[in-house]
Amino acid sequence: MNDPHAPSSVRGLGYYIPAIVVAFAVLVAALLADAQKRRLEEEYLRSFTTEQLGLLRSRLEGNILGNVKLVQGLVATLSTEPRMPPARFADLASRIFDEDNELRSLAIAPDFVVSLVYPLTGNERSLGLDYRTNEKQRAAALEVKQQNKLIVTGPVDLVQGGRGLIARYPIRAGADNAFFGVASAVIDLDRLLANSGFKNDLKIAVTLSSRAHDGGDARTFFSTTAAVDIEPVVMTIDIGHEVWTMSGAPLKGWFQSSAELGFFRSALALLAIVIVAPMFWVGYLMKDRQRHIAALQDREERLETVSQRLQLALDASRVGVWEYDTETTVLSWDVRMRALYGVPPTQQVCGYEDWRNALHPDDLKEAERAFATAIETEQPYITGFRVLRQDGGIRHIRAHGTTYRVSSGAKRIVGANWDVTEDTQLQAELLAAKLTAEAQNRALEEARRVMEHNSLHDALTGLPNRRFLDQQLALASDSERPLTLLHIDLDRFKDINDTLGHSAGDEVLKQAATVLRTQVPAEDFIARIGGDEFVLLSHRDPATADFPTLSVRLIEAISEPMAIEAHDCRIGASIGLATRCDAEESAEQLLVNADIALYEAKRRGRNRMETFNDELRLRTVEIKRLSDDILRGLERGEFRPFFQPQFDAETLEIVGVEALARWEHPTRGFIPPDVFLPVAESLNVVAQIDETILDQALFQRIRWESQGLGIPRVSVNVSSQRLHDEHLIEKLKGLNIRPGALTFELLESISFDTADDGRKQAIEDIKALGIEIEIDDFGSGHASIVSLLELSPKRLKIDRRLILPLLESTAQQSLVHSIIDIGKVRGIETVAEGVETLAHADLLRRLGCHVLQGYAFARPMAADDFLVFVKARAWMPLAEPTTARAN
Repeated sequence: MNDPHAPSSVRGLGYYIPAIVVAFAVLVAALLADAQKRRLEEEYLRSFTTEQLGLLRSRLEGNILGNVKLVQGLVATLSTEPRMPPARFADLASRIFDEDNELRSLAIAPDFVVSLVYPLTGNERSLGLDYRTNEKQRAAALEVKQQNKLIVTGPVDLVQGGRGLIARYPIRAGADNAFFGVASAVIDLDRLLANSGFKNDLKIAVTLSSRAHDGGDARTFFSTTAAVDIEPVVMTIDIGHEVWTMSGAPLKGWFQSSAELGFFRSALALLAIVIVAPMFWVGYLMKDRQRHIAALQDREERLETVSQRLQLALDASRVGVWEYDTETTVLSWDVRMRALYGVPPTQQVCGYEDWRNALHPDDLKEAERAFATAIETEQPYITGFRVLRQDGGIRHIRAHGTTYRVSSGAKRIVGANWDVTEDTQLQAELLAAKLTAEAQNRALEEARRVMEHNSLHDALTGLPNRRFLDQQLALASDSERPLTLLHIDLDRFKDINDTLGHSAGDEVLKQAATVLRTQVPAEDFIARIGGDEFVLLSHRDPATADFPTLSVRLIEAISEPMAIEAHDCRIGASIGLATRCDAEESAEQLLVNADIALYEAKRRGRNRMETFNDELRLRTVEIKRLSDDILRGLERGEFRPFFQPQFDAETLEIVGVEALARWEHPTRGFIPPDVFLPVAESLNVVAQIDETILDQALFQRIRWESQGLGIPRVSVNVSSQRLHDEHLIEKLKGLNIRPGALTFELLESISFDTADDGRKQAIEDIKALGIEIEIDDFGSGHASIVSLLELSPKRLKIDRRLILPLLESTAQQSLVHSIIDIGKVRGIETVAEGVETLAHADLLRRLGCHVLQGYAFARPMAADDFLVFVKARAWMPLAEPTTARAN
């Protein structure tokens, strides 16, 4: 306890330990006494609650039993008089209802049909009610018969209003005590509860709930205004079909405070204070005595500590202490001062001249002046200088001192010196590093400016790039100034790249950029946004700037010949022009509008300018709407196949059927492929449409086989996108298609693209699965005989444009005949599509064509219509005269 080095809080606490122990003991005793008192209070409250709840249960059970017994007497009478007249029933029932009870109505149902009811007034509609046909009454009535005992159910909401209990009694009559019927008594629940004492002015909080014996959620049908606390007293009443649960608790809960408990706690607190307070007072007096003793010891220790710290500080900082007597000129140096100035140990006495001789010649004058000034003015002596050590080294010294007078009046100055050579050298190094860093920062800033310029400009042409354009567009969107955009695309640039190489293409781009810089006014912004595309942004007034004329001038200038690698190269330019007419229109949308106008210029033949207008806007909106409808149609299954049969040219039997894609739009009806396919290609969903048509066509083929229709094969069109699907072969393998049952029709432009090795491999893999290949629209000008030999298709479909003029043109007949002969030589069947008349069919048969397809025999049909067509064989009579002529 007397340890001076122990923490003060611990030492002070030691004097109060006896008082703390006594206080803790008193506290524990008080808590135990309080807990015992609260337990007794709670036991009293629980006993009182149990007593009150038991009284309520007794009254409730007695009232329910009393009502039940009253009706049981009448039921016993009915067992002896099963055919009791209504008058007698009313007389007996009225006696029951005249007594003090909660009965509301009584009904007698021989064989489950209500024939007697009391009181009759208000219950006339119950007469004739058959419990067996009543959904709400049937189950309970049948249960009474099955269990042959009284069953009470409730509470239930009554049709007449209010709530009630329903007591159902089985009635047995006759010598064999056979089941006669059911008696139902309705007990008014609200009166029952009120007469049993269930009111809001109860001395305890009560809830009353009901739960069926077979389970289900409990339903509360009575509760007092005060809520029931946790852990209530619970009692149950089994009324037959349900179990009623009564929960009770004190009005203010189990943990309510009483006046007696408060007085008890106050007495405990007063007793604790009387016992503990004197103990703490004694502890305080002991602590104060010890505090005075510790203060004296601490003062001595602090003096010793300050002395040791000063010595340690001098040793650690290598500070030398000196004192100079102005009258005797004696300079006293301690050991550290001697080491600082390199004075040898053999020199016992040092003087002013020793210090002066050690000073650096360049610092001598200033050092003496500062020293003399400090002595004369008696101001603090603070300076710095260099000294030359005897070993030739130069040291930087920092000197601090103060002047004072001794008792005799003599003036002296005492101070300290310390070596700051390392700090001085470090500061010099830091200064040099700072200058170097500043130079590097300037170089980095210059590099950043160069990088920023490069990030905003095209490396090839030096023009601003897309990023710079985006910044300008963002600024233009926030501005109300006029805004016009020209989207410029170089025509025939790809041809130069492909023929002369990319270096020539780069030179073309640089010369085109030079032309644009020359022709475009200085206040306009011109940027290369990628490839051979440029964008001009201008804030000039469109009314005076005449941008159409500028566009024509740009096209003419770019179309001038360019000398590239000794070649005279010519390119052109297509320009889309868009001007902001609406202040709310964003610059980004204006760029989209210029792009739309550019594509319109390309569509109309290139090397021209088009201005964005409402017509282009409407066309764009229509394409966007059609695009959305196509995507929505794929999700909703609106694309379906129409089937057009293919006929053997000799027998006119169906040898195949082509599945043609049709789009059944929900509001526009059927849309032909030439309308939706170009948009679908831009959306890259043609392959998805192909897959949808294929799946439905295969499903219909299974349907045809199930109905005994022997259609050898079904043909579907396959797009270029579909052939590039890397999962196509895997999907086809999963369909388990019988060889020869499926044919893929490929456009001539697709199937003869010999440069696409991946596409050729896909066609070979398809053929390996037993799927036949047909060349669609053969003769349209894309195919060569060599590529035909490489592909080896199963069939050629002669283009309808070759078939239509067949009857009038012998030259066309010779051409078709040649195609058929080529096919025969290579073992390839020929299919003529677009056979419009029987005369066409007859001529094609004579030319040796194998298969006919066209409106002369059948139009494309929906699946159900095609099924009816095939079964009716309506085309056969049309063929008989033609067949006879052919023979």
